[in-house]
Amino acid sequence: MNTRQVMELWKAWKADGVENPETLPKHVAIIMDGNGRWARKHRLAVSRGHRQGTEALREIIRHTDDLGIGALSLYAFSTENWNRPQEEVAALMQLILDFFASEIDELDEKNVRILILGDKGALPEKQRETLIEAERRTAGNTGLRLNIAVNYGSRAELARAARLIAEEVRDGRLRPEEIGEETVAGHLYTAGQPDVDLLIRTSGEMRLSNFLLYQNAYAEFVFPEVLWPDFTVAEYDRCLEIFAGRNRRYGGRQA
Repeated sequence: MNTRQVMELWKAWKADGVENPETLPKHVAIIMDGNGRWARKHRLAVSRGHRQGTEALREIIRHTDDLGIGALSLYAFSTENWNRPQEEVAALMQLILDFFASEIDELDEKNVRILILGDKGALPEKQRETLIEAERRTAGNTGLRLNIAVNYGSRAELARAARLIAEEVRDGRLRPEEIGEETVAGHLYTAGQPDVDLLIRTSGEMRLSNFLLYQNAYAEFVFPEVLWPDFTVAEYDRCLEIFAGRNRRYGGRQA
């Protein structure tokens, strides 16, 4: 089945009221890689690459919402990204403000709920307030869960979950023997959401880079070679088509 046929089938299912057919992932995660290489390829400043990447992001969010996929997680800024050149970090911080200034109205109108993954407390005041307001404004929305990882690292997230669980044990609200996988999942930033079904990393790099390590336990990985600013809806559909053709056994054997 080619991309066009897959898309026609999904549209038919949606028209029949099937919000998320089994061939569609319930949760997609994207590592948006290649902005710097795109800028160098076009002999532009790295900041222009990041800005062009934001343009690509808008269409991917809209398309994800149109398909009825339940959750989309985006790796926007990692805890390690603070080590990049100061001018690049400043450009990324400005993009946070620009993105929400231009997109929050449409996202809210489309019933998208925004959740920020990561430590907002370490961000500059304007960026922190912008992200908190985006979460507050969309908290009652029931559509696409848009998870944006900012100042995020998965190891830090797991350490945070361990601290929260330890505090509950200390306070007598939880017994050690009651701690299981659901306990850990319930203390992650993505608590209450399904695990990642499909992880996409653009630019051909094949690593997780400390992104949603726990949530990606049984995800299908797709690594398109296209740089993120050139990642179109058609490229996205090809990744979804690849996912639809995978046989997911979760450690078992095919019948």
